[in-house]
Parts: sequence; C-alpha cells; structure tokens
Amino acid sequence: MKRTSRDIRTANRYEVLRRIIASSPTSRQELAAATGLSLATVATLVGELLDLRMVTEVGREDSAGGRPRGLVAVDTTGGFLIGVDIAETYVHAELFDLALTVLARADEEVRPDERRPDQVVARVAGAVGSVIARAGADEARVLGVGVSVPGQVDPDLGVAAYAPNWDWHDVPLRDLLAEHLAHPLHLDNPLRACAVAELWCGAARGRDDAVVVNLGTGVGAGLVLGGTVHRGVSNSAGEWGHTTLVLDGRPCHCGNRGCVETYVGAPGIMRQLRELAPHSPLLHPGDQTATIAALARAVAEDDPVATQVLRDTARYLGAAVADLVNVLNPEVVVLSSWVAALLGEPLLHAVREAVARHALRRPLAATEIVLSPVPTDPVCLGAATFALEGALRAAGARGSRRTAAARTGTTPPP
Repeated sequence: MKRTSRDIRTANRYEVLRRIIASSPTSRQELAAATGLSLATVATLVGELLDLRMVTEVGREDSAGGRPRGLVAVDTTGGFLIGVDIAETYVHAELFDLALTVLARADEEVRPDERRPDQVVARVAGAVGSVIARAGADEARVLGVGVSVPGQVDPDLGVAAYAPNWDWHDVPLRDLLAEHLAHPLHLDNPLRACAVAELWCGAARGRDDAVVVNLGTGVGAGLVLGGTVHRGVSNSAGEWGHTTLVLDGRPCHCGNRGCVETYVGAPGIMRQLRELAPHSPLLHPGDQTATIAALARAVAEDDPVATQVLRDTARYLGAAVADLVNVLNPEVVVLSSWVAALLGEPLLHAVREAVARHALRRPLAATEIVLSPVPTDPVCLGAATFALEGALRAAGARGSRRTAAARTGTTPPP
C-alpha cells in the first residue's frame, strides 16, 4: 500500500520522539544528524511535540564556534501510558510516563476456566484500575491504553479475529473493553508489541531490518522491515510459530501438525521434559512459568536432564531461526518474551550454534542474534507504545484538520 504524506510525517514524528527518548537531552542538530531528516523538518516536528507537551525545552549547550544550541528532553509530566499483556494464564499491566519508564505494575491471574471474552475483559479492567491507583495517576492524564492479545488481531476494527488457545473468533474486544475503560484503546498482538518495544527501546532501535522472536506460551516473529513494523495485508505477518518444522509432527492448536510453536513454546518444552523424564521434579504440571524457571535453575547447576531439554529446544529453535535469517536477511534477531528471559544466556549460546549449522553463510554473517535488552515486560512496553503512537497519530490528524480548516475558512471538528 502506498504511503501518504501524512503517513510519512507520522513516521518521522515517531522517529524524532524515539531519538529524544533514547538520548534526552538532545539538540535539534543532533536529531537531524541521527535521523537523516533536514534541520528544518526536525525543528517543525520538535515544535509539534512541544505543543503536545511530550517534550520540553531544558536549556542550551555550547556548540563549536556557533550559537548555543537549544536542548529538548521528554516531558515526563505530559501524561501517562498503559500497556496490557493478555496471555493465556495471566493479565499483566504496566503504567509508564512519556519517557517509557515504568511507574506501576499489576497482575491478574486468568484461570483455565476463565476463557470467555467477558471474563478476560474483567481481568484487564481490574489490572488497569490497579496500576492507575498504585501510581496515584490522574485518570484524565492517561493518553491511552495499549492492549496485546494473543492470536490474529484487526487493530483498525479492534477485533480479536482468531485466538486458537481460547477458540476465540471475531471477538469485538475493543468495544467490550470500552464498556469498562474510558481511555483511548489500541489493540494488537504480542508479535507486534515485542517488535515495537525493540524498535523504540531495545535491540532494533536504529536498525532497518530486525526479527523479534517472541517465545512464550505461543511463538511468533515480529518483523521490522525498512525501519517500520511489517504487518502484512491482513495484519497477519509473523505467524512463523505456525510454520511447519516437523512433517506429521506434534498436533497444534491451529489444527496443523509439527508447527514451530509445538516444539519451542512453553508447552512444547514441557512436553520435551515429560518425554525425556516423566517423573522429573522439574516438571510442574499446569504451571508453565514454574517449569521453565525450574529448568533454568537446573541448567545453571549442570543438571543433565535440564541440559538435554535446553539442547533439544535450541536445536529446533535454531533450525527455525535459520529460516528467518535466510529468507529475511535481518541485521538482528532478538529472542524476546518470558521464556527467552528465563532461559537466558544458555539458550542464546545454544541457539547461535544451531543457527550456524543451518543458515547460509552470507546472510548469517550480517546477522546478530541477541537476547532482548528491554528491562521490563516487552509486551507491556510495546502495548504502551501502541498508545503513544495512537496519541501522535490523533494529534497529527487534528493538525491536518486545523490546516484544512484554515485554508477554507471553516471551523475544524474537535
């Protein structure tokens, strides 16, 4: 789809704000050098962000032989953002300031019998209310709530199109949430959330091409191509977890067999452990987090069963990541989400070795494989940036309406 001038301006606004968040305080000249935009364009975009109270002037610095340069920084008092990570077993919410610093967290358990949309929505509303209360935030200053929900999502319609683990089909989730939450709502899935988190604050910042591998209960790949998140024609790009890894392999929730997810998602790792050592004390039936955490501790202690499970997982994951390297030729592959965070460096090293056995030499030589450096829940952070981007888009649309109204002498809509 061809990008309009408004799309390009919005993308430039995102990029300037990303750079300010990364390097506060900074000057307009430094922003122009970092983004490749002209100084005049940067000055205009910074002016818009100042008007929105997203950034603020913070003094001046001397420049070599010229006038002192004005410095700008994120205005952390300009409002709040909330990111919500809906998973199969929990709802986790975080409240951020505009520097994307976490101010409060809250968790709600999602029990196995709580799979109906209204039950999940109640958990989300409870978590959002908790983070606002814990931060002592003024609800009127919440700029938006970003919500990540597993499966395939239509963000424009606010619909959870398909969540296989809950058997959800075309659930109008944004409308259901709006019955409980008065803030602007922005919906997408964990693949996009993790990719956006890395783009704003992690290993994809400043990169044009990156793959963010999301390892949790489900598995997928968030794609950054040409410096922006790639969504595909129906917002379904990145469903790499449902590509075939083993012909006629393990059954998957999606209805196929042998999907990547069935071997490297948390349930697949638990199955690997169960098949290798059915009575292992590391296995906590019904508790994915406890099992993966126990495996991580046992790997650190050189437990042979845990070490073998890690190797098996890395062997499957490495082969599947090698396909991404060969097809997409990214600058960086980021291992993200809670399974990657718990298994950490041992998983990373084993995956690098496995990828090297399967990937073509030339694309592999140009690709880094790293753990996510994002210090908080990357899904919540990414969801919060959905809300931030939504606020910037809305502001841009209002500005365009005001400009058009000024040209025609009419009164712009609110």
